[in-house]
Amino acid sequence: MPVITEIEDLKRIYKRRVPKMFFDYCESGSWTEQTFRENSSDFDKIYLRQRVAVDMNGRSTATQMIGQDVSMPVALAPVGSTGMQWADGEILACQAAHEAGTQFTLSTMSVCSVEDVAAHVDKPFWFQLYVMRDWDFVVRMIERAKEAKCSALVLTLDLQILGQRHKDLKNGLTVPLKPSLSNIADLSTKWSWAAAMAKTPRKSFGNIVGHVKGVSDLSSLSVWAAESFDPSLDWEKVRQIKDLWGGPLILKGIIDAEDAKLALNSGADAIIVSNHGGRQLDGALSSIRALPAILDTVGDKMEVHLDSGIRSGQDVLKALAMGAKGTYIGRAAIYGLGAMGKKGVSTALEVIRNELDKSMAFCGRKTIKDLDRDILLIPEGFEGRWQPA
Repeated sequence: MPVITEIEDLKRIYKRRVPKMFFDYCESGSWTEQTFRENSSDFDKIYLRQRVAVDMNGRSTATQMIGQDVSMPVALAPVGSTGMQWADGEILACQAAHEAGTQFTLSTMSVCSVEDVAAHVDKPFWFQLYVMRDWDFVVRMIERAKEAKCSALVLTLDLQILGQRHKDLKNGLTVPLKPSLSNIADLSTKWSWAAAMAKTPRKSFGNIVGHVKGVSDLSSLSVWAAESFDPSLDWEKVRQIKDLWGGPLILKGIIDAEDAKLALNSGADAIIVSNHGGRQLDGALSSIRALPAILDTVGDKMEVHLDSGIRSGQDVLKALAMGAKGTYIGRAAIYGLGAMGKKGVSTALEVIRNELDKSMAFCGRKTIKDLDRDILLIPEGFEGRWQPA
């Protein structure tokens, strides 16, 4: 068993064990992938201030996200088709997150259904909702999340239409799966992945098949999925969804301060500064660059979380010190899942927790509430100096 000391170790194993089309689905962005790359590389531009001769006994990474206790402010982000990265992936990832004392967010486009995940865990998890043209489906999906005892709804705002991801098109990644000859050859070398997938009956989008009019199998799902996302999603629909849900609401996909103002007025409990991992609008600001202006806009009137680009505990520390109250990992958790199943997700979370804890200590801070911008060295003009419109 290899020694895992960083997320990159898991990524290397993941790349060997999972079919190329699914690795590329995870490890890619839209168009030129500029935003995808800068989501991570922009963290490297922020430096930490080391402090010494500070009592470091009694350290803790525990805190709360939207009023719910977490062992560290790092939740698992919603990732579509997680159950194709590894058999029963959503169930395993949720179990790992709960065992680590943090939260898991189930995607609308998950392989394991919300009911299926709920049946295999003993704590509430969060549910991420995509708004579809089929409003009846949206209403029913919210009710199903309630019945599954989900403790928060994460509403994604930045996927009204799909961004173009070149690798998925070139790999022929479709629903249902129609692999090319090269993909068939690749699949034949991924023995552990294939063996695990052969044992599970969960191979389609569990939240959708059998729950949408006219969608009863993978063939009909393909037609529905092609034109399913609602391009007319607006703030009025956000308010309608808030009323339908009635519980804690988190808005995901805020990357501009003007949208943060509108989110604040919508009555949401929190927002996630996110550009969908660089998978939608290429050429947009990285999440960490966009964070300061959004924090300046909403102040302490609502919780601000951050997603996209986090690959280490130091990335988490930098986001928190800048003012975020929570963070999310998507790709880092998928690397672990594809590398070693549930154990890999647990390992990814522990790697990040360990680095967060030790880096926080080196900066002279003992608890999450003690973190502030004073531990950071942020380059002048980090947010950019843009010409006025």
